[in-house]
Amino acid sequence: MTEVTPEGIPAPEGAVEQIQTDYEIGQDNFEGNLGRIAFDIHNPVFAISGAAVVAFVFYTLALPDQAGAVFSWLFSTVTQKFDWFFVTAANIFVLFCLFLIVSPLGRVRLGGADATADYSYLGWFAMLFAAGMGIGLMFYGVSEPLTHFSTALGGTSVEEGARTDWAPLGAAAGDTEAAIRLGMAATIFHWGLHPWGIYAIVGLSLALFSYNKGLPLTIRSAFYPIFGERVWGWTGHVIDIIAVFATLFGLATSLGFGATQANAGLNALFGVPVGATTEVLLITAITAVALVSVTRGLDGGVKILSEINMGLAALLLVFVLLVGPTVAILSTFGSSLLAYLEFLPALSNPVGREDANFVQGWTAFYWAWWISWSPFVGMFIARVSRGRTVREFVTCVLLIPSLVCVLWMSVFGGVAIQQVVQDGYTAAQDADLPVQLFEMLAALPLAQITSFIGIVLVIVFFVTSSDSGSLVIDTITAGGKIDAPVPQRVFWCVFEGAVAIVLLLSAGGLESLQSMVISTGLPFTIVLLIMCYAIFKGLRSEPKS
Repeated sequence: MTEVTPEGIPAPEGAVEQIQTDYEIGQDNFEGNLGRIAFDIHNPVFAISGAAVVAFVFYTLALPDQAGAVFSWLFSTVTQKFDWFFVTAANIFVLFCLFLIVSPLGRVRLGGADATADYSYLGWFAMLFAAGMGIGLMFYGVSEPLTHFSTALGGTSVEEGARTDWAPLGAAAGDTEAAIRLGMAATIFHWGLHPWGIYAIVGLSLALFSYNKGLPLTIRSAFYPIFGERVWGWTGHVIDIIAVFATLFGLATSLGFGATQANAGLNALFGVPVGATTEVLLITAITAVALVSVTRGLDGGVKILSEINMGLAALLLVFVLLVGPTVAILSTFGSSLLAYLEFLPALSNPVGREDANFVQGWTAFYWAWWISWSPFVGMFIARVSRGRTVREFVTCVLLIPSLVCVLWMSVFGGVAIQQVVQDGYTAAQDADLPVQLFEMLAALPLAQITSFIGIVLVIVFFVTSSDSGSLVIDTITAGGKIDAPVPQRVFWCVFEGAVAIVLLLSAGGLESLQSMVISTGLPFTIVLLIMCYAIFKGLRSEPKS
């Protein structure tokens, strides 16, 4: 275990061992005699988090209408009053990542100067994408480009039924080419540098303070340079509890989207009824599959499923690219990147915005969603990123995935838009969001097969999100241990599904999921801003490789 260096993070000789000893004092270790059940619980993080989640589930089930009203109020209040805060914070994260890439601090190697990578690039990227944005890309890959294109063209927002004023961005109503460029730029804005910058901040902080400083792999460890020994007391408990709540509701939102889209696909292919009952059954069944994966651990479950899913996703992407208007799609990829760079300053502007529906209903929600996912994705990619330099880590996490997201949106969204513009095919444009992917595929060859692959992708992304999320929450509540007993992973896996179910059953449905993710994302945004300073302070104390 590497000693914490005195520069930047004061720690006398033997401090790491003492920290570990003090840390374990706060843990309750007990074993039951029923079926070899064992627990290794960091008290009080597990107790408070677990009790709060159980109480939340029962409250939402008992009073769904009242809970739905509360969730709706939370969403409108946070998005309307704090949209500027989310936009500003996301900008800071991106700028800080770019600074790390070009600064001498980028030469620091995670795990020490002699550390080597645990996974190949292929395996690393597969786990990164499957855990990071899989369900979101499937859900929004067609619907978001279509929605922004329609709105920019002079139509209405599919979700809100209200006009969005795009005038500040220079779009003219009725100009098809301008609408395509702006629609793709707005989509890429939500899937490019900003979300991956958020993930990179959390992943880098966890990897640095765990592998280089010898601290437990948990969120509180990143704050040791600032709070010192207090991170092992209530200061750290609060940080970890906020991280658990943010992660849990971020995952529940994705699981809810996945269930509604899988239901829509099964209805289109096999006539399975669309409704809450089917969605609950889907979440229950897929959670059961995730339980099998989560008991097998990272290499035996998550890694295998991630690689299978990425293979299927690549197959579907290539198929749509080849059978669709290939030249137009490739042209869209290039023009979309240029449009993204052109409109990035305006889209990133946190003040004086006239497009309230866009910045509040889309951007603020997205940034809160990504921030809520960041403990989950950040810890997950930290666990598989030992041996990378900071520059390599940030570049790969920030830039390369952004380009892949641009390609995905350009292919799926580009085909859907071309179907409207060139062929007059508006079935996808007119459909509800969960159905739009399948309506787009219906107009292409082998629609039954590709739609079935789409359903499989949604389900497996669902499983990988659930099981890897359970591993991460379990690590946080077990005090940073990555080998906590299996029953704890099972507990969190079950209650992730339970939270998604009760939120879907509440009066607000998907809106309730969005409300909770943005509410928990707000306090964790503050945590991430402080984390940037902790990373800078920690990196300054490290030898450069």
